[in-house]
Amino acid sequence: MTIPSITIVAGLSGSGKTNWICQQIRDIKSPEKVIYFSPGTGNVIIDQTRIATEFPGIQVFGDGQAIEFFHQIPQAKEVYIELGSYLELEAISQVLDHLTYKAIAVLPPNCKNSEYNAWADEIIYGAPVTTLTLKQLWRIGMTGQVIDENSLEEYWYEITHNAYGIVTRAKGIFDVNDGRSLYCDFVDGVPSTEFLELDLPRYLEGRPQRFSGLEIIGSNLDETALKETLSACCLSESLIFQYQQQVKQILLQGQEV
Repeated sequence: MTIPSITIVAGLSGSGKTNWICQQIRDIKSPEKVIYFSPGTGNVIIDQTRIATEFPGIQVFGDGQAIEFFHQIPQAKEVYIELGSYLELEAISQVLDHLTYKAIAVLPPNCKNSEYNAWADEIIYGAPVTTLTLKQLWRIGMTGQVIDENSLEEYWYEITHNAYGIVTRAKGIFDVNDGRSLYCDFVDGVPSTEFLELDLPRYLEGRPQRFSGLEIIGSNLDETALKETLSACCLSESLIFQYQQQVKQILLQGQEV
């Protein structure tokens, strides 16, 4: 039996852990032999959804699926375990110590004496994030909700310009009114990026039955205001139906031209 290559990736929030893993998977000739596990995210599975969408052939696991994950390891060729900055390295190591793995830390260039430096077999220098400690983590699942895209742009601007507290990291996946699924990503100190459309079919029949959600890391976050404003951006049943009918008609007209 082939022994799989197991890589555990940890580091500061926003430093580029998921991006580094994605690049490794792109270079693998048989991605169907890859499995990915990211514990500690609860039901807000942003990174898992992003990876599953970009690489539909691989197996992706999250919280509550640890047993299934460990059972699949012998059948894999490459295994990636991503640890969020909110997880204690020592506690995780105790769980994984029966495995033979390579420890990779993705860190900002100025980070030289952190716990990750002592833990890692190899250091990858990523984005120049400035916050070394996790101050406040806020998450919300939004599966089934549809958000107006213009409202999302305004809400995201407010989040990233500290209208709800000091935000150092924000990421989310949102279903918008034209049926697309958008990935939003912000890291303080790193140039802003455009929203990324995930490679998923437009959802144009009722409330989307696929994951959407938001995660924010920062300090002095006004969680009540964040939740209330987000709720105000979400569309009612009748508006969802109206938008979906409009989009279907536009797409149908485009096919007829």
